[in-house]
Amino acid sequence: MSLPIGTVFIEVLRHPSLWPTAIGAAFRLSPKGWWMHAPFLPIPDRAYLEFRIETQYGSNAEPVASDVLSYLRWCRDEARRSAHSV
Repeated sequence: MSLPIGTVFIEVLRHPSLWPTAIGAAFRLSPKGWWMHAPFLPIPDRAYLEFRIETQYGSNAEPVASDVLSYLRWCRDEARRSAHSV
């Protein structure tokens, strides 16, 4: 199973309205102390991503970049909804 990080990154770049949500998600999903280890970027742990991909798609399926966009839209909409309900 390969992780299409480059494809996902390009797809997110094409949707500027999702940039803040994507950055927030990257920080939330990254391991604690990510800044102390190369590549010094808030990148989620590969084992965690593989687990999440397998639970969503199964052991032999490939992830789809459009699903990441749907997830980011959902995160953005939920954040807006919870901000308005407070």
